[in-house]
Amino acid sequence: MQDLAIMWDWMAFAVRWLHVITAIAWIGSSFYFVALDLGLRKTPSLPAGAHGEEWQVHGGGFYHIQKYLVAPENMPDHLTWFKWESYATWLSGAALLMIVYWVGGELYLIDANKADLALWQGILISAGSLSIGWLVYDRLCKSGLGEQPTVLMLLLFVLLVAMGWGYNQIFTGRATMLHLGAFTATIMTANVFFIIMPNQRIVVKDLQEGRTPDAKYGKIAKLRSTHNNYLTLPVLFLMLSNHYPLAFATEYNWIIAALVFLMGVTIRHYFNSLHARSGNPTWTWAVNAILFICIMWLSTAPLMQDTLEESETRALTPAEQVFASAKGFDEVMGVVPGRCSMCHAREPFYEGFYRAPKNILLETEADIARAARQIYLQAGVTHAMPPANVTYMEPEERQLIVDWYRNAAQELPFHIAAN
Repeated sequence: MQDLAIMWDWMAFAVRWLHVITAIAWIGSSFYFVALDLGLRKTPSLPAGAHGEEWQVHGGGFYHIQKYLVAPENMPDHLTWFKWESYATWLSGAALLMIVYWVGGELYLIDANKADLALWQGILISAGSLSIGWLVYDRLCKSGLGEQPTVLMLLLFVLLVAMGWGYNQIFTGRATMLHLGAFTATIMTANVFFIIMPNQRIVVKDLQEGRTPDAKYGKIAKLRSTHNNYLTLPVLFLMLSNHYPLAFATEYNWIIAALVFLMGVTIRHYFNSLHARSGNPTWTWAVNAILFICIMWLSTAPLMQDTLEESETRALTPAEQVFASAKGFDEVMGVVPGRCSMCHAREPFYEGFYRAPKNILLETEADIARAARQIYLQAGVTHAMPPANVTYMEPEERQLIVDWYRNAAQELPFHIAAN
């Protein structure tokens, strides 16, 4: 049982690695095609039906690219479909969500100070909200608003802000930001799976069977692709936010997320304008600077963490009680607060720290019991903490942590020992 935390952490790392790789592939191809589409030129030599062309140079070679709004007169024998990057990114992200926030839900998902919910209820909300969000968004797009893209984008923004607020009424700060990112990413992947790819297949089939494709399918797919383009950067911020308490551990985290969505729009507007050669909207720099200053100011709001008195009086869970009573806990209490609480405190006194890293507190017995797994992995099995060993934690002290955790792990069920 003592090795489950290590195995589980490596599995989470592997899935996270896969998620990052596939996300790079998806975002890279998405940004490339947006830039290509906006940069197409109309020339007299274009073949019939071609919308525009672009000459590019890369890797020692030249590329001549032509775009058809519907399709060429004769379909080529081979077509490259860009879909698996999106699907693999969502699937790996969903797996990571389950590993971290479902299996590890006691620690990372439900905030008992906000909602009195069982873990299974939190998991149902987590899973159900992703699909419900897509259904609402899809219905909006298929209504008459599809002909009013600006209004539709504003309503999508309102939907995202409302979801951020809703998540924050139930979940921890980390889970709030992560779920808002997953909610947005679900919309993006569902756009590819349910709208963009089916529409492209209809066009291809019509051509193969000698029918003239209806241009509306390309128009619909273009609308969804545009939404994906503007949502990409905020999703990246939300996925990275769980490493930064200043982003997720403030009572205004959902407002921070809303401002990040606005930043994503202005940043993409700047680059889209450059690619389309329609101007150089440098005003977006000032807007983004102002938005980011607002985000930094909001991050100084009170953290969503208990006061010292609340932490000491709040009852430990059964699993935490095992860690607090396991053999070696007294010895660990003599090590961790002294070596770690200079940063991991309610009021950190290490220079440059305004909030406890990742909102992990290591001052009281309850704090140590709740953070047992992190302490074991970060300061016992590995030497990640303290950073650069600035507090001179000795090898013997690290071994005390390892022995304590393994003693407790022998008494715990699989899913708790792993998390």
